[in-house]
Amino acid sequence: MLWFMAENLIDAQFQKCPIPVLRAARALRGMAPGEKLRVLATDPAAVGDFREFCKASGNALIAASESKGVYSFSVKRGGTV
Repeated sequence: MLWFMAENLIDAQFQKCPIPVLRAARALRGMAPGEKLRVLATDPAAVGDFREFCKASGNALIAASESKGVYSFSVKRGGTV
């Protein structure tokens, strides 16, 4: 039997940075270590913002991609936020 942990999703499309990162930070504070959060954003500045946020906060940016102007970030909650 396979067990899949649900991934939380924040749709922050059409919101200017740093709003997507701020929304992610708020959501991650309410999550358990190891849980995953996926954020959708359309502001190209989010790419650098998420890299820096994860590095500074102890969370892991496990995937980042772009398709048709929509950026997708998968963040794994670390031990502290």
